[in-house]
Amino acid sequence: MKRLLFILNPRAGQRRANRFMPEIIRLFIEHGYQCETYVTGYGGEATTVLAHTRRKYDLVVCAGGDGTLNETIAGMLASGQSCPLGYIPCGTTNDYASSVGLSADPLQAARDIVEGRPQTIDVGSFNGRYFVYTATCGAFAKASYTTPQAAKNVLGHVAYILEGMRDLTAIKPIHMRIVANDVTLEDDFIFCSITNSTSVGGILKLDAQLVALNDGRFEVTLVRNPTNPAQLGSIFAGLTTQSVPNDMIHFFSAKNIRVECDGAVEWTLDGEREPETDSVVMENLHSVIRVMVPKGVESAPFEYTDEEAEL
Repeated sequence: MKRLLFILNPRAGQRRANRFMPEIIRLFIEHGYQCETYVTGYGGEATTVLAHTRRKYDLVVCAGGDGTLNETIAGMLASGQSCPLGYIPCGTTNDYASSVGLSADPLQAARDIVEGRPQTIDVGSFNGRYFVYTATCGAFAKASYTTPQAAKNVLGHVAYILEGMRDLTAIKPIHMRIVANDVTLEDDFIFCSITNSTSVGGILKLDAQLVALNDGRFEVTLVRNPTNPAQLGSIFAGLTTQSVPNDMIHFFSAKNIRVECDGAVEWTLDGEREPETDSVVMENLHSVIRVMVPKGVESAPFEYTDEEAEL
């Protein structure tokens, strides 16, 4: 019998997955899996459990938010688990799930895992720490981890925006030097985002035609510090209409990025706070994880081989 490890974060989002636990486990069993279930009790536990396991699984499934997905992937990479990963998105924003085309319904997401197909994806390295879809600093970066969970559950994306707006009056530009593609950019920026996703915090949306989650490259968005109302208007226009790059927003793709700041800066990785640092090296780890996606999904931003395109 095939072996499956099911990791559940019972506090994610509005605890939706908890109500479907019996049905989800029965679905796995009906599809031939011996299901081992682990319910996490603190942040980082999913990584610890996977990193120290000696068992090899045929499938690992996690249910939770983007942070749970991050922890699970980090644990799989640390332990050398080579099996596919299934993700049941149960967080508040589920940025990565929406990019991949996963269902927001827990039962349907579970069905898509056992009936779907594996798709390779890229993972990021941030000074040696893994991130799945975003490394961000500057405006709105703190909102993902300072917004109270109760507000996230009730207000969803609006909670992030309201929390981020509280910071706008206190935002100070960050003087940065960004080295990518053998080019150096140096300026004062209020927002820096390195992503492998079409959505970040429900705030920044990227055109799916510009993104591929398995192309070995990140999308980099840099917003310059506005010094007059016209420049501020250019920023809002660019972000809301996806008209980037423009005179205030740099937008490009790169495999490796080095960011140096004048002073220590707080970052968030997949919505979780990262300690302050003044220097970051980010590397795209190409196709290191296989994620189960629904068969026939066409809207997800992937580059397909001829064999994958036929599935």
